[in-house]
Amino acid sequence: MTRKTPAPTRVDDIPTSHGPARAHIFAVPRGVPRASLILGHGAGAGVASPDLSTLAAALPERGIEVVLAEQPWKVAGKPVAAPAAQLDAAWVQIVAALRRSGVGLRRLALGGRSTGARVACRTAGLTKPAAVVCLAYPLIRPKHPERDRAGELAAAAAVAPATVIQGTEDRYGGPADVAVRVAAHGQRVLTVAVPAADHSFHLSSHAALTDWETRAIVVESAQRAVLRPAGNSGPLLER
Repeated sequence: MTRKTPAPTRVDDIPTSHGPARAHIFAVPRGVPRASLILGHGAGAGVASPDLSTLAAALPERGIEVVLAEQPWKVAGKPVAAPAAQLDAAWVQIVAALRRSGVGLRRLALGGRSTGARVACRTAGLTKPAAVVCLAYPLIRPKHPERDRAGELAAAAAVAPATVIQGTEDRYGGPADVAVRVAAHGQRVLTVAVPAADHSFHLSSHAALTDWETRAIVVESAQRAVLRPAGNSGPLLER
């Protein structure tokens, strides 16, 4: 999946206990947003990840405000992600600050890609989102497939409806792995398969889908995840 990062409507610096974070805000082009989606990034490309850029470019036209939240370690230019406890604490503070600024007044969904998805899941009990959207959730450790992170997903699913958008060739676990392992914890998540896509949603050489079709799956799935619990209806869906 390739996508040039669009220009945000505005960029806000947010103080946290672990240094300044940064919110890249993509507003709806007109009217009041039907919902807002705050997404955290992974340990690699940050908010410039193609899937995050795709959602930031597409969802505002569909009535969903998008905020890409940049963790303090990334803002500071550090090459390695901060420990989980610091990521979680900063995320909770970022979400609280954005809420105070007016983001998510109608409906707020939270999520992220890879590590960002884990952070959103681990903190769902504190942030209380209306929905959880996970992109490329790193379910298992490739060298230790018997050990997984399904418990984090299950905990989030107990708080709000959770959707996981996952490549079928993700080395951290495919869509079926996610569904089965979360079910073992007594919870259900909606899993969306992206055929022949890896952890970065790059397509394999034998993929039948095009890059454009892959982006469409990600966008449509995220839109439904955010809006469906709210009735998935209304004039903003026709933008």
